[in-house]
Amino acid sequence: MAETDEDRPDDREQLPDNRGRWGDDDERGTLNLVTDAVRARAAAEVRTGRHVPLARPIDPAPVASNPFAPPAPSSPPVQQALLWTGVPPMGMSEVLTVVPHDPRLTHLDAVVHMPLDGEVNPRRPLAEAVTAAGVQHGSTTAFADGVVTRGVLLDLAPGERLPPAHPVTAADLDAAEERAGVRLEPGDALVVRTGWEVSWDADEPTPGMTLDAVAWMHRRDVAVYAGDVGDAVPPLEGPVPMPLHMVGLARLGMPLVDSAAVEDLAAVCAELGRSAFLLVLAPPRLRGATGVPVNPVAVF
Repeated sequence: MAETDEDRPDDREQLPDNRGRWGDDDERGTLNLVTDAVRARAAAEVRTGRHVPLARPIDPAPVASNPFAPPAPSSPPVQQALLWTGVPPMGMSEVLTVVPHDPRLTHLDAVVHMPLDGEVNPRRPLAEAVTAAGVQHGSTTAFADGVVTRGVLLDLAPGERLPPAHPVTAADLDAAEERAGVRLEPGDALVVRTGWEVSWDADEPTPGMTLDAVAWMHRRDVAVYAGDVGDAVPPLEGPVPMPLHMVGLARLGMPLVDSAAVEDLAAVCAELGRSAFLLVLAPPRLRGATGVPVNPVAVF
């Protein structure tokens, strides 16, 4: 049943909030919703073994440019320095410099990425969560063991793209859910397609999630969000400039997969006539970071 205006928050006093829901020391946030029963339900979605990656491909740029190197962006998300020994080389190695929160790189945000009022979810003082020794609370440690759950694709503009600066609302999510003939269940990962590709220097203002949409995710107990857009660039008008990060991540403790590549996924969903699948997030077991590159894999 679609939510009414009375159900939807319209000011900061009514912002959805999970802080304290799983205790004052919790670091998993909405990943607590991914239980063994949820994983078993997700595994039941695998029928053919077909799989689709959701990460955007990245070509590392050389750390040091030279006249023979291909042009590279001024601040690439991944830089590479090749290392070798001997002539001819006996083996090849490298040093990679990765900027995990670059919008060109598909990555998984930890809750520490977005402090709120001097605190890190649930209510750990920032000075305790992040010290000179590194990130002590709310880091990538929470999902270093991986996340396995059911994913559901909601295509907000099948075969098209949303208009520029479109504010995605609960009504958009309800309509996409009805078209897909599926319902998100607690612990599911929500995967959204808008037909856009996020960039900090986009020629047009991008669509983005509204507070209304984030409240919908809260009511549905979404465990993870992934999409080709997240918060609009530039921000939409509203009580919170970045609802997905400032409410979904900071208040709800919902990990975000930023900059997911969902076109191939949407094509396979359309071909198979289904929108639910097993979703596997297996990032590097890198603990104590604010975010990490990830290649989500949907399995049908």
